[in-house]
Amino acid sequence: MSSKPHLHSDIQQNPRAFLRQLFDQAVQRALPLHNTPAFLPKPPKGRTLVLGAGKAAGAMAHAVEALWPLDAPLSGMVVTRYGHTPARPEGVPERLRIVEASHPVPDAAGLAAAEEILSLTQGLTQDDLVLCLISGGGSALLTLPADGLSLAEKQAINQALLKSGANIGEMNCVRKHLSRIKGGRLAAACAPAQVLTLAISDVPGDDPSVIASGPTVPDVSTCADALQILKRYQIDISSEVLAALQNSTWESPKLGHAAFQSSTVHLIATPHQSLMAAASLAESKGLRAYVLSDEMEGESREVGKVHAALARASAKGHGPFLKPCVILSGGETTVTIRASKTDSKKREGRGGRAGEFCMGLAQALQGQENVWALAADTDGIDGIEDNAGALVTPDTLARGAHAGLSLDEHLACNDAYGYFQALNDLVFTGPTHTNVNDFRAILVL
Repeated sequence: MSSKPHLHSDIQQNPRAFLRQLFDQAVQRALPLHNTPAFLPKPPKGRTLVLGAGKAAGAMAHAVEALWPLDAPLSGMVVTRYGHTPARPEGVPERLRIVEASHPVPDAAGLAAAEEILSLTQGLTQDDLVLCLISGGGSALLTLPADGLSLAEKQAINQALLKSGANIGEMNCVRKHLSRIKGGRLAAACAPAQVLTLAISDVPGDDPSVIASGPTVPDVSTCADALQILKRYQIDISSEVLAALQNSTWESPKLGHAAFQSSTVHLIATPHQSLMAAASLAESKGLRAYVLSDEMEGESREVGKVHAALARASAKGHGPFLKPCVILSGGETTVTIRASKTDSKKREGRGGRAGEFCMGLAQALQGQENVWALAADTDGIDGIEDNAGALVTPDTLARGAHAGLSLDEHLACNDAYGYFQALNDLVFTGPTHTNVNDFRAILVL
């Protein structure tokens, strides 16, 4: 905009509520029922089998049930996270089975679901269609350890990766090579049927092979890559796992495999689309909207510091962005757990990527006037907590000090939940039934 925009008064009066409106708009843009119709094919000559996994899998299944012709065969099952099955839309008949399992660390329920999903692919013909509904979280939910690998060891490796600071691409590379269903193996099991994957992206770059570890997509990574990642982050593995990776025993199907000749992938919702929806709302309220990127990665607290530098400069009127404005970004940052259980002076706190970002942001803003922020995960769950994220205000540090809180101490043990809970600045949404990953909005007035 070349001229100064006319700012709606409700933003000035209640910046917190406005930031929440932006988040809600981003989530709304990514809901399955709004995005599925354009990508559904006509019923095939044979039967239609629905398989899926992820935090949005329940809502995606309901969307297919609502949109699929009642006179066309439809069956199958999907697995979602505990508590993430939405209420069935009124008037929509139940035609698909939805089961729940653990996320982010897999459990026996996820193992049973993956085994059943794989078994449902038996007997498919070239006249049949498999609709695969894939969203973030599907990698942990669709757990089927490679031959010779126990669920307990896979759980331990997964938990260590979550604490290591590894990014989502690295984690999913390892997961693919410890699995009998991920990394394109589900598509191979579905042959010779047509496979149509409808995916909601939760990964930087929207690479379908990374979303839920790409169960229906060719895998470009190798066993050697997975082993290198495990070594880089000093993840303990058994001699059996080491040998299998060294010998490429658990190699995934690659581009050129016959199964992928009849496999198609459509991204029905992406982080960029959600950020642009939030930007449009901000502009309609008289704000300039700047979308930094939907692919941001790195340590959450450090990403928070970078955002703080941009916000402080803009608040002081010397760029890079003209105020009043909102600065938006997405992606998937990481949190390296620094607290050591062997160190009695430290404790492992509660919190996820969004809360950690907010602590880094607040620390670097140093009480900057006229800057508010919200960071939250679009699935409604920050890490493994019950909050979606947190809010930062110009008086966050002052209120924290008044309450006897040390931000440095909470950062040292990754305890964003404890810090922002004491300030009543946690953001709660409950499960949103979609997942396009991190959402961050910084309001500069």
